[in-house]
Amino acid sequence: MRTGSDERYLTTAEVARRLGVKTETVYAYASRGLLRSVRLPGRRGSFFAQPEVEDFAARGRDERPPSGAVERIRTELTLLDGDELCYRGHRATDLAASHAFESVATLLWTGHLADPDPFPVDEPLVNTVRAALAALPDAARTTDRFKVAAAVLGATDPLRFDLSPAAVVRVGRRLIGVLADVLPGAAGEGDRIAQRLAGKLGDRPVDPALLDLALVLLADHDLAVSTVAVRVAASARAHPYSVVSAGLGAVDGQYHGVASTLAYRFLRDAADDPFGALAERQRTGGVPGFGHRVYRDRDPRAEALFTALRGHEAARDVMATVDAVAPGAGTFPNVDLALAALMHAFGLRPDAGEAIFALARCAGWLAHAIEEYREPGMRFRPTGVYTGVRPQR
Repeated sequence: MRTGSDERYLTTAEVARRLGVKTETVYAYASRGLLRSVRLPGRRGSFFAQPEVEDFAARGRDERPPSGAVERIRTELTLLDGDELCYRGHRATDLAASHAFESVATLLWTGHLADPDPFPVDEPLVNTVRAALAALPDAARTTDRFKVAAAVLGATDPLRFDLSPAAVVRVGRRLIGVLADVLPGAAGEGDRIAQRLAGKLGDRPVDPALLDLALVLLADHDLAVSTVAVRVAASARAHPYSVVSAGLGAVDGQYHGVASTLAYRFLRDAADDPFGALAERQRTGGVPGFGHRVYRDRDPRAEALFTALRGHEAARDVMATVDAVAPGAGTFPNVDLALAALMHAFGLRPDAGEAIFALARCAGWLAHAIEEYREPGMRFRPTGVYTGVRPQR
């Protein structure tokens, strides 16, 4: 049938015949967001726009995920090509050498590389978040504080369910600014995020240029596990603060965001006994801070950060430790080891690497949320394979 807009719609039965499947399969496609069903005034049942059905059919069965599979995620944000990392067509290492974190975050969010205004400082909001954080024990890690801060920020934003790209950018600038400002310690001179964060991670300030470099290099990394969690949350139309909370939850594991803490402990032990520390880690399952699931021969982020660290007198001792253990690790150092070296060079807290990682990745998470909000909702619906006890017939 045709509507007043002259667009033809197909019934569920017609779609099933066109695709050569059962009507139940059409409903399954719709439940996973592979096809969008609509209700038409004065008509019963679900209808599907014929152009969308034809496009779906043209992709072929091999392009459609089988029942229970997660749909392919198409993204314009980050390319992992060989051992190169690119954001929207720009090498991340080139961006890190020439642009501030705010510029790269804006590039990810909007596609435009510019020098934006500093992310806002909102003292009343910072004080509200600090009041909530005061209830946490002193032993709470920085990422725990970020989780609470994201929840408070969401609860205090009456426009949090505005999912338009401009609104998500507004949230990103506000959220990242508050996360940097809410941590205890003295803010550095300047209004950039790296400057505001530089004195809040340890006993002495980090060189803001080094911190800015790390933030850019960690801003996104394609479909890492935390980013998949973010896209699933965004598919359910969770607001941007909840999307960031989903990412923070996934980061809080030994295989993802806390890897720099493990590398930090390794370098601490290796400073006194490089070969003993290597042997102990190899005996217990692997050397933290080496190798990667994606990169084959090198981690470009680690190379860029190590190169910058070698120019600092403060990093002389820790870089000597890195050079001592690297030949015996059996593979290349990754960005977690580089973050750990940065932490040791400036006497940062053991969880500072987690904080840098999480704050940087907020930029990428929100960029992926902007993309996901454009997709059909609830498109991720794997089918479980039940292995438990079945009821008696």
